Amino acid sequence: MYRFLLSRQWVILTLVALLLIPTMIRLGVWQMHRYDERSARNQLVSDALGADPVPVERLTSPGHTVTTGQRYRTVTATGHFDTAREEVVRRRVNGDEQVGFHVLTPFVLTDGSVVLVNRGWIPADAPSQTAFPKVPAPPAGRVTVTGRLMPDETTAASGIKDLKGLPARQVMLINSEQEARRLGARVLGGYLAQTAPEPRGGTPELVGRPGMENAALNYAYAIQWWLFAACVPVGWVVLARREARDRGETARASQEETEPAPV
Repeated sequence: MYRFLLSRQWVILTLVALLLIPTMIRLGVWQMHRYDERSARNQLVSDALGADPVPVERLTSPGHTVTTGQRYRTVTATGHFDTAREEVVRRRVNGDEQVGFHVLTPFVLTDGSVVLVNRGWIPADAPSQTAFPKVPAPPAGRVTVTGRLMPDETTAASGIKDLKGLPARQVMLINSEQEARRLGARVLGGYLAQTAPEPRGGTPELVGRPGMENAALNYAYAIQWWLFAACVPVGWVVLARREARDRGETARASQEETEPAPV
């Protein structure tokens, strides 16, 4: 009854099914690995955001590379803003996906070292692309700033090209080593994304909280791939039984047609 399974068509179909099963299982395992990775990153972000604020000097220093565990930690800094050497970071978007600048202001600590502070987003409303935009002033005098500690930006991590030959006081990436050379000062590694105090008039627009990755989606994809893998042999059996049944009915019909009518 099932000799048709040795036909060329069914041999190919069987080989394809045997190839699909392990492939789908591996895809499910890969999605579970992605789920674990994303869940771990989400936990790191959650832990960092939930940690108590600490002075920025406790987590970073000149030449220090901000680690994954330190990223997004809430830190405080006491000193004053150096607006005379302020820069803007080009091609940055706000929560509404509008393109503008991030305001990068050196913040001089009480010991004379500097931490870079990203004060937030402003629109690109200058008369030309080469003109320095109008930047709202930060609080004057001695102040304590709170923010999230962030690692130096790189092209590899951000996908943003570090273009050269830009207009004065404009940069593409926030990089403490580059700023240390420009300022001739001891600049702490990484930078601070300001969260407090709130700017007057709501501008610059503070950088929003980091979003969580959708790890549950990868978990759902893993289950989906494994269900597909389970459906392949079931589908193969259903097709084979249907083929056997159809062939049997065809054979019985042919036999009835060839039998002589009774006299």
